[in-house]
Amino acid sequence: MRAAIVKEKGTPPVLGHFDSPVGTEGHVVVNVSAAALSRVSKFRSMGMHYSSEGHFPNVAGMDGVGTLEDGTRVYFAMPTAPFGSLAEQTLVSERLLIRLPDGLNEGTAAAIANPAMSSWAALVYRAGFQSGQTVLINGATGASGSLAVQIAKGLGAKKIIVTGRNASKLQALEADVTISFDMTAENGQQHFEQALIPAMADGVDVVLDYLWGDSAVAILSALAKTPTERATRFVSIGTASGQEELPLPSAILRASTIELVGSGGNSVSKAEMLSAVKGVFDMAAEGKLTIATAEFGLEEIEAAWDAPLTPRPVVKL
Repeated sequence: MRAAIVKEKGTPPVLGHFDSPVGTEGHVVVNVSAAALSRVSKFRSMGMHYSSEGHFPNVAGMDGVGTLEDGTRVYFAMPTAPFGSLAEQTLVSERLLIRLPDGLNEGTAAAIANPAMSSWAALVYRAGFQSGQTVLINGATGASGSLAVQIAKGLGAKKIIVTGRNASKLQALEADVTISFDMTAENGQQHFEQALIPAMADGVDVVLDYLWGDSAVAILSALAKTPTERATRFVSIGTASGQEELPLPSAILRASTIELVGSGGNSVSKAEMLSAVKGVFDMAAEGKLTIATAEFGLEEIEAAWDAPLTPRPVVKL
């Protein structure tokens, strides 16, 4: 079968032929219709993510949509190595399948699952979000962050504050407060912190952070200076800023009711991840979630691999 094959660690996939999978007990063959590219999927396929399984050669891609032998449309996650989603067929555990709701097309389902699932899981399972709460989303201009705005609104957020580096993209989001920052400017972190304090005057229940680094420190510091008894759960989802380490003064935590948690592959169970995807799909089928996509054929895998993640690259098969 045709497939996008990663031949060795750290290398991008190339189009080639790979042995077709055969169903086994508890695992089924899926005829793949579409698979989207995300940062985690690319790095995992190349053996450069903590969840990588280290099988080479392997078929790239960690999730996608397709059909079972009886024609049932499904979303699938974590194909059984060495198979991946960027091939005509893949092998998947029966426990890692979700039936697609009517009204949701394959391209949208493939594109929206990963970035929206991360936000849903962080809000619902790691932050314990409740309708009527206030949410701050740091890094809201990326694919996951912008979907988080839609999800928070769909789940009943009372107030949504968005922050990020691109002022014009922030203004395009359906948020109540937008605050842009420039960490490269002189005193950029201090200016950002000062802008945050009045926006947080009534308290913030949940922070979803996709950036980490200096902007996260500014948010934590501003929270510590906000005169409210409301507890804030700060959820770290990614490090898009490129700063892996956080210079966090202990006084920030000692002077506040901030709770620091993470949301990712080892802090959210597979069952919760799949439940999050189902929630995302139901919301998307109702027209409450949208995502921009750019379509590629499997023969264009090199161009798709190098394409920006916004709009979301979707490989159709």
